[in-house]
Amino acid sequence: GGIHTAGNSSQISDGAAAVLWMSEERARAAGLRPRARIVAQVLVGSEPYYHLDGPVDATRRVLAKAGMTMADIDVFEVNEAFASVVLSWARIHQPDMDKVNVNGGAIALGHPVGATGSRLITTALHELERSDQTTALVSMCCGGALATGTIIERI
Repeated sequence: GGIHTAGNSSQISDGAAAVLWMSEERARAAGLRPRARIVAQVLVGSEPYYHLDGPVDATRRVLAKAGMTMADIDVFEVNEAFASVVLSWARIHQPDMDKVNVNGGAIALGHPVGATGSRLITTALHELERSDQTTALVSMCCGGALATGTIIERI
C-alpha cells in the first residue's frame, strides 16, 4: 500500500532536449568526437494496472537483448515522477544501490516532460566519464504503461 503525494513525486514541468546520435564514421567526418554507443534498447508495454512497473520489464528485456546481467552495469539511471518506481525496480532487480541514480533521481533533478530521456542519457554518460567507467543502463516510464530501456557504452 501507499499513496503518491507531492513529497514523493517530482514537480510538474515542461522541457525540451535532444541527444545527437549518428554513426562513428559520420561523427568523425563532421569533426565530432564520439562519446558513447547504444548497446541495446527496448520499448515495452506493461500491464496498465501496474503501469509504473514499466522500468522493471524494460530492464529485464534490455539486459536479455544485450546478453548482459545487472552485474555488467556500472551506472543505473532509473527515473520516474514517483519515488516508488525506483524502489519497486530496486526490489525486483536487487542492484548495488551505490550505482543507482548516483547524482540524484527525478525528485532531486527534475522530470521535465519532453526532456527526461535526454537528461537521463546525458547524466549517465557524464557519470561514466567522471568515474572512468564503461556501461550504463537507463530506464524510465514514458506514459500509458510504456517504458524504455537503453544500455550505453562509453567509447
